[in-house]
Amino acid sequence: MFSSADEVMAFIKKEGVKFVDVRFCDLPGVMQHFNVPAETVDTTFFTQGQMFDGSSIRGFQAIHESDMKLLPDLSSAYVDPFRAEKTLALNMSIVDPYTDEPYSRDPRQIAAKAEAYLKSTGIADTAFFAPEAEFYIFDDIRFHTSQSASFYYIDSIEAAWNTGRKEEGGNLGHKTPYKGGYFPVPPVDHFADLRDEMTLELNRAGLQVERAHHEVGTAGQAEINYRFDTLARSADKVMLFKYIVKNVAHRNGRTVTFMPKPLFGDNGSGMHCHQSLWKNGEPLFYDEKGYGGLSDIARWYIG
Repeated sequence: MFSSADEVMAFIKKEGVKFVDVRFCDLPGVMQHFNVPAETVDTTFFTQGQMFDGSSIRGFQAIHESDMKLLPDLSSAYVDPFRAEKTLALNMSIVDPYTDEPYSRDPRQIAAKAEAYLKSTGIADTAFFAPEAEFYIFDDIRFHTSQSASFYYIDSIEAAWNTGRKEEGGNLGHKTPYKGGYFPVPPVDHFADLRDEMTLELNRAGLQVERAHHEVGTAGQAEINYRFDTLARSADKVMLFKYIVKNVAHRNGRTVTFMPKPLFGDNGSGMHCHQSLWKNGEPLFYDEKGYGGLSDIARWYIG
């Protein structure tokens, strides 16, 4: 979104931004954040970064060496549509506070390091990735564990197990069968409008959605696909994708989960990832004379 600190500060002033949301990813892959009042953001925010306690983040630092520093990636900025006050979100990279060396356990730095290594090999100069993260949309989630009991409870308006349930206004019977959710039109597809809302928010954030649809599973399984990008940018986008999808659902009184298998006896949720290598603008996986149109590099990559 931005290419310089001056552009960010000008945007904050012009658009009346109240907060800058500092975001970074922990080692297990969960986005973390804290807020900075926008009026305090000056050039030092970009040059000196933001300090945080690395010992309080899973998988990072021991308590005797807890100081860590965050430096912003200006290209990642976007206005968060879910905050009450106008908030500009920025993804940050983690560095050593004394040397400014990239932190070895920062997922963003690991992705950047992998991209640099690929270029150094001379095999390719660009790698594109396009993850397709499937998810379920639930209406009710309850769970409990104690010394004497344990349970979880999941429910969805369109779930196959609700064909005999009494519902306010009457049960109209439009439920998705087990493993029968691939592409039905409404009213069996209860969540078309919700996916549309997710799609609009994703597009506003720059993700370029290509399609959205109900997936195979009952109880609201869905998939929304967006355009590929390079490794680090694609990783940023999948984190943003999950954030937006979960918050649109929350805004509508529902819960989204990307868990791989939330329902016994029905389809799990995967995250297929399309991948390709390129050099000088040419696709390295393609060979018109190769088996299935695949080059040797493509077959070696698979192997």
